[in-house]
Amino acid sequence: SLQKSLKGRPMNQIRISIASSTLLLASLPGVALASGFQLLEQNASGMGQAYAGSAAVAEDASTVFFNPAGMALLAPGKSHIAVGLDFIRPSAKFSNAGSTSPALIPLSGGTGGDAGDMNYVPHAYIVVPLNERMSFGLGLGAPFGLKTEYDATWVGRFHAVKSDVKTMNLNPSLSYKVSDQLALGFGLNYQKLKGEFSSAVDYPAAIYANPLTRPLTALAKPGSAMLSGDDTAWGYNFGAIFQVSPQTRLGLSYRSAIKYHLEGTANFSSTGNPITDAIVKLPISPARGGNIYADIKLPDTLTASVDHHVNDRWDVLADLSWTGWAKIPVLQFNYANDNSIVSATQENWRNTWRVALGGVYKVNDSWKLKLGTAFDQSPVSTTYRTARLPDNDRLWLSCGGQYQLGKDGAVDFGYTHIFVRKSSIADNGGLSMGLLQGEYKSDVNMFGIQYSRGF
Repeated sequence: SLQKSLKGRPMNQIRISIASSTLLLASLPGVALASGFQLLEQNASGMGQAYAGSAAVAEDASTVFFNPAGMALLAPGKSHIAVGLDFIRPSAKFSNAGSTSPALIPLSGGTGGDAGDMNYVPHAYIVVPLNERMSFGLGLGAPFGLKTEYDATWVGRFHAVKSDVKTMNLNPSLSYKVSDQLALGFGLNYQKLKGEFSSAVDYPAAIYANPLTRPLTALAKPGSAMLSGDDTAWGYNFGAIFQVSPQTRLGLSYRSAIKYHLEGTANFSSTGNPITDAIVKLPISPARGGNIYADIKLPDTLTASVDHHVNDRWDVLADLSWTGWAKIPVLQFNYANDNSIVSATQENWRNTWRVALGGVYKVNDSWKLKLGTAFDQSPVSTTYRTARLPDNDRLWLSCGGQYQLGKDGAVDFGYTHIFVRKSSIADNGGLSMGLLQGEYKSDVNMFGIQYSRGF
């Protein structure tokens, strides 16, 4: 019963968790486009081969993001542009297996529906030669993103309802052609992060937890909470491309971690009664609302790639990349006025590896066909999986093509289906959220299209 399970618990032990691994920022749940909430979808020309060879291909102006050294290998004496849009449709469906309220009784409500929805990731690049050896490039994209939204009355509503994180990245870059065998590149990244997170709040449990306010429990009704914040920060990226033989090119690329100091607000709805409203707005209450902050570091990534020209028809590509997700052991939000904790969630994420293999077949002077596959580790373990990011390991299967528009233009398109391993969850949020227990079935469908041109 509620009385038995909450007896003797002080109100300040209630943890109102609106921040989960997602506040870290960015676009789909467990669907994971790349490790965690990282978005590899920064062009469409690489989607068809599952982004294999990403740091070595240097096929168009989008090399600004994947390896700025590649700008030195584009058609000399010309400027280059690439613009595109990726359509990403994740699906994440929860099945309940014994979820309980903070009172340790089964929760009413559905399974949340499909937490995924259609998302759009635009990208644009331009490369301009400065002289015979140096080029300047500018890229615009969204390298991290997360969006999940459940039905407002689902069984996990005290854990999460909506999570929406967006990034915008501006990437000025320079490349230098050292010789016919070596090119180098460096870029800066000015990145904006914005997050918005909501959940239901069990006010009756909070009121009952304190013996002094327990008689007022019946006056309070469950409510809702919204946490939002944003910040801008700087990072960098660099890379090198080695032409080890006329047929084989190697690429190495690094993108730095970026540290944010998010500032925003925590807003909590009314309890339904002015007396209990006054209680939850006390200075000691984590549900009082106000200005908040959180320190968050997004991970760095290291990628090694190969592009091998087999013959006049075939190119084979491969990637091995590492992402430093272990920089996120805990996600904590504090009130700005006194540094008291709004929410603290143990993440304990782990570093991950991604391996990809792809091929490009030249049908004729106008058409190329692309195929690829990849295995991508998740930073999230079963022990620390949350409703905001029910992530797991995934397998990519990709296909696509390129149509040449005359001598200097091209249209690329790609399709990817991502198979995500079933993800069990047993997230015990204690007195603030209860136990969310069950299983997720997730997958992702993606389509990208891009226009590129040299002029």
